[in-house]
Amino acid sequence: MAEYNRPLPAPTPETQHFWDGCRDGELRLQRCKSCKESYFPPRPFCPACSSRDVEIYKASGKATLYSYIINHRPRPDFGEAPHSIAVVALAEGPRMMTNIVDCSQTPEALVLDMPLEVTFEKASDEISLPKFRPAKG
Repeated sequence: MAEYNRPLPAPTPETQHFWDGCRDGELRLQRCKSCKESYFPPRPFCPACSSRDVEIYKASGKATLYSYIINHRPRPDFGEAPHSIAVVALAEGPRMMTNIVDCSQTPEALVLDMPLEVTFEKASDEISLPKFRPAKG
């Protein structure tokens, strides 16, 4: 594994399950047992109804491209430009900020509502970052 020279997230007790899932190749979300709302980012209570009766579950990893920008400014700590900074709509409902990978970083390739699937970029032994790529098939 090449040295990862970008800042990495610092898991907290509230987010550890999410980062453990990413490390294990699973996108984990939370769902309220009271109102059935799925949500992201992780927190110990439901943002819809404030219930603390929540559960962690493995998400499908499927999403659609909701919005994006293409950054053309090169950064020494971020690899080659251009790269996308995107918001995806997860199949389970929540939206997530991420990067789109494994495709051209152009408006012609990054089509809104395109189907996506999660992939994980290993940054360290403990942290893998969820990114999304065009869905196969």
